[in-house]
Amino acid sequence: MAKITVLGATGFAGSNITEEAASRGHELTLVSRSTPQDAPAGARVIKGSVLDGDVLAQAIDGADVVVGALSPRGDMEGRVADAYADIAGRLAGTPTRFIIVGGFGSLKDEAGERIVETDAFAPEYKGESRELFAAYERVSAVDDVDWTYVSPAGTFGSFVPDQTRRGEYRTGGETPLAADGSAISGPDFALAIVDAIESSEHSRAHVHFAY
Repeated sequence: MAKITVLGATGFAGSNITEEAASRGHELTLVSRSTPQDAPAGARVIKGSVLDGDVLAQAIDGADVVVGALSPRGDMEGRVADAYADIAGRLAGTPTRFIIVGGFGSLKDEAGERIVETDAFAPEYKGESRELFAAYERVSAVDDVDWTYVSPAGTFGSFVPDQTRRGEYRTGGETPLAADGSAISGPDFALAIVDAIESSEHSRAHVHFAY
């Protein structure tokens, strides 16, 4: 059993990761600006912002794994990379893993170009995707941090009608597993994340989960 802190626990990715980790008996600390409506029994809930140093210190203290599932929207717009860089600095030199839920746009196409910078990437999502890639660049530059940056499939989020848990996924590197970006449900993405936690795989690596 691992002590897992989930930052952004009420969001789409965070809530699915919370549910999967709880079902497998892990000890959870949930951090969010709003109180989770259905927090698992026994979970520690911290209501507050990761931009608050005291909240952050309390959240990561004693954690085996910190999962960053923050969305660069609202008052977090333009601030996620700073928050993750701060966390990486705090975790440097410790055994605590730092797993970041990133964006599909951080992957590279067949020509080696970041997908977020291609014409095919939706303009309305470029800002968010660039912010998440900036987080990857800043965290990966910190020495002595056991980080993993995870890009979901191109079709991923609460807007996707089919959120079935198939119990399967594929793992790739910095290029999409399918030309169209494929898809993955919230429950199966969470399955992949918790599998990575339990296996200790993908240390200091950028990985991609999709069907």
